Parts: sequence; C-alpha cells; structure tokens
Amino acid sequence: MIKANYKKYILDFKRPSGTSRGVLSKKETWFLKLEENGKTGYGECGILRGLSIDDRPDYKEKIQWLCKNINKDKKELLAELKEFPSIQFGLEMALQSLKAKNPFELFPSDFTKGKKKIPINGLIWMGEKSFMKKQIDQKLEEGFSCIKLKIGAIEFDKELELLQFIRKEYPADQIELRVDANGAFSPKEALVKLKALSKFELHSIEQPIKQGQFEEMKKLCASTPLPIALDEELIGVFEKENKRKLLEKISPQYIILKPSLVGGFQGTQEWIDLAEELKIGWWITSALESNIGLNAIAQWTAILNTTMPQGLGTGSLYTNNIKSPSEVVGETLTYQPQNNWDTTELKF
Repeated sequence: MIKANYKKYILDFKRPSGTSRGVLSKKETWFLKLEENGKTGYGECGILRGLSIDDRPDYKEKIQWLCKNINKDKKELLAELKEFPSIQFGLEMALQSLKAKNPFELFPSDFTKGKKKIPINGLIWMGEKSFMKKQIDQKLEEGFSCIKLKIGAIEFDKELELLQFIRKEYPADQIELRVDANGAFSPKEALVKLKALSKFELHSIEQPIKQGQFEEMKKLCASTPLPIALDEELIGVFEKENKRKLLEKISPQYIILKPSLVGGFQGTQEWIDLAEELKIGWWITSALESNIGLNAIAQWTAILNTTMPQGLGTGSLYTNNIKSPSEVVGETLTYQPQNNWDTTELKF
C-alpha cells in the first residue's frame, strides 16, 4: 500500500521578475511524497496563480483527495484530476519517482549520466530598458545563442529600440531571438506590431494576443510575417479531440508546452503527437517549478531527443530552491550525477 502526503512550499525569487501580468516575488508550489516498502517518490504540483486552469478554491482539497485515494488505479486518478493539470503532473512524477531505482532519476538517459546536455534559451525578464539590456549582456557573456525576451510591459517603441540594439550588435546568424508577449497585444494592433517586430529577424513570438480569441488568432497565424507560438492558448483544453480541433483551426507555426499547465507527461505527449502529425513545431518549457519539477521535465525532455533550445533554465531564480545536480553551463542544462540533492525541505 502506498502512503501519500503533501506539503505547501513558497519559493522566493532572488529578484522580483516582471511579466505582462505583473511582477512576481513569490511562487507557490505543492510537494507530494509517496512511500511504499521502504521506497520514496517525490512529485511537484506547480500551480501558477492567475494563469493555471486549476487555480481554484478547492485546489488543496483536491490534493488531499489524491492523498486519500492514492491506491486507486492510475488511469482513474488521472481522469478524476482532469481539471487539475498541475496535480496530474505531480502524481505522474511522484509515481515515476517511486518506481525508479533512484527517486530523483525518473528517466535514466545519457542526460542523467552527465553525458548529454539540453540546449536552452536564456530568459530575459521585463523591466526598464537598462535592466533588460544588462540581462542581455549577461546572457551573451554566459554563451547563450538563443535568447527569449518577455515583451509587453514597457512602451513598445522602447522594446523595438532594444531589439534594434541587439540586432545591431548580434546578427540573426549569431543570436536567435524569441519574444513572448503573454497576450499583451490587442487583436486590432497585433498585425501592425508583428510587422514592426519582424524587421529584427525573430525566431518566433509567443501568444501575441490573449487566449480564447480563436478567429483573431487564426487570422494572425495565416498572415503573420513571423512565426507564432501558442502558449496560454493550450491551457484548459483537456480532450484530445478538442486539442486537434484547436490546432487545425488556428494552424500555428509552433506550440509551447508546460507540463504543469497542460496535463503532465500524458497531456503534453498528446499535444506533441498532434503537432507532429500537423507539421507544427514545438518545444518544452518549465512553469517556474522548483528543481523537483524542473528535474522531472528536463529528464523527460532529454528522452524526446529534440534538438531545439528548450525553456528549462529557471532553476536559479529562487533563493530557497531545492539544491539539485542540475546546472546551467553555457547555453545548456546539464546534470551532474556526482552532485547530491538536498532533501531537507522534503522531510514531511
């Protein structure tokens, strides 16, 4: 019999991090701990308040329900948790961890042996132009050749100036630039802004307009001068048939997958299968989880054998993260198996 327990944990940002939805200084997460026959498994339910579809008053009750019913069939549990994708992910992770020889080596591969690295993008947070420029300089110094900028929080003209500065210093064959608007543009202005942005030879733009505006997004994807990647648009789409309909209707150039937001490994795999069938590109991004969740996402991503830079460089954002063998070296996420986990915060 499996025994399950949970713990709420608040992650503190080293410095407040700006998005178009406001400034983040803390991040709530929930750890799951499973025990059976002397073995332990860990999972993380990484909720993003204000964004996750499962940001609901009964979130804690659902985790309590899961702990009480942990010995039910996995399929049954995942079906019951359908509207709680971050808890689905925490459950999948914890069960995989419990099953593994080492609770932190969920998906053994050359990555977990320290022989393979995952290419990642460098993330630039929103803020004043000088602050963003400082971050860009630092990322370039660290060796990143793919940079993702959050846009939509400062004046658009200033953002264009910033992109012009980057392109003047670093041409497109030297630095790949991705931008994430987090739905900051209105449908009326979006195409004009995309045309202005396209001058800087960008790789893609994430979610230019808010999710749920299907007709407008479809038109944008059909006429855009630069590739569009759907992100928030995928949140809350549970059934495989509805996922197919959304992708066929909008026809984006890319989709971005955060397992905590789209139903864990199983939900993410469904999106990947559909995207590949419809010739849509994709990459994986963490949703600001602690190193527990990030570790699981990275190990799973490693066995997908994708070569695109992924969005997995968020492990150093917090002052009180769980110490792990994962490390960003240059523009890659690496796993140093000789380094230990610090499980102090996982004793509950």
